[in-house]
Amino acid sequence: MYNNSSAIQQQYNRQVAYWLMTCAAVIFGMILLGGVTRLTDSGLSMVDWKPVKGIIPPITQADWQAMFLKYQQYPEYQKTNFAMTLDEFKPIFMYEYLHRMLGRFIGLLFAAPFLFFYLTKRIVPGLTPRLLVLLVLGGSQGLLGWYMVKSGLVDNPHVSQYRLTAHLGMAVFIYGVIFWTILDLVAPVHKQPPQLKRFSYSLSGLIFLMILSGGLVAGTRAGIPYPTWPLMGDSFIPPGLYSIQPFWLSAFEDMLTIQFNHRMFAYLIVVLVCIFSYKALRSELQGPLKTAIYCFLGLLVLQVALGISTLIFYIPVPVAAAHQVCAVALLSASLFVSHTLGKQSTSSI
Repeated sequence: MYNNSSAIQQQYNRQVAYWLMTCAAVIFGMILLGGVTRLTDSGLSMVDWKPVKGIIPPITQADWQAMFLKYQQYPEYQKTNFAMTLDEFKPIFMYEYLHRMLGRFIGLLFAAPFLFFYLTKRIVPGLTPRLLVLLVLGGSQGLLGWYMVKSGLVDNPHVSQYRLTAHLGMAVFIYGVIFWTILDLVAPVHKQPPQLKRFSYSLSGLIFLMILSGGLVAGTRAGIPYPTWPLMGDSFIPPGLYSIQPFWLSAFEDMLTIQFNHRMFAYLIVVLVCIFSYKALRSELQGPLKTAIYCFLGLLVLQVALGISTLIFYIPVPVAAAHQVCAVALLSASLFVSHTLGKQSTSSI
């Protein structure tokens, strides 16, 4: 009887895991679309938030004219895009519209199956509170997105870098928790060298902070002033760092300092990942962990190449968007390694 119940629960765990995998994949796509929306300056094209009525996009020419007229009443059009035509407005509107619609779809994709699994008692004991927290965070993410957009609908037609970074960080955090939960449900146990556990957890945390640093770069357009590498202008350490008073504010509001810090953060992570991988590969690795380490290194190399290319080619949208999602892929590899090193039982939640 016990074995039969255990087998049934394992089957349920796989069902829940497949659902969460789908959610994680769509959120990954959402992060990509959000990056494209930012890079194409599309985020302020929808100047109101209508969670229900806003589902229907402009269809007729009159609808588009009305939407464009709304846009013309706000600072981005008046101060930056005053020469924009209706035909030029349509693509940026659709990027933002699709971004919002995908957010609503993710809400349904998470909430409806969660209710089914909960009512049919298929969720392993202890997991429900975590899923409820994710549901609340997902709803809060929608509100945070509108709070971010509102910051650019005032005198300065640019969203707050603080709100943008928070919005990005929340998306990545939700993705990371879902990814970790999937591993809790389906990842097999392998005996691994325990001495690398804390190192791997630290790397995951640092990569997450690196993504937040990238949010500050995007929010302040800090990649624009110095499109060179490895030097920033004529020197590795450019003059004028931390020039704002108080000095610590420069790390959040000075374009020069923000880009410099992002580069230094990247160098630190490269060194630490290489040290970690060297130590891990010298250990007696078992199961898929060795393959994961090689993937970790490969994604690191790709991410560095994309970051440098984003700078020297002056922020092309495809390359910059790939740089953002590769960071999330790098975090995924790090989380997998961390989870594998830290997993103690097949039913750990």
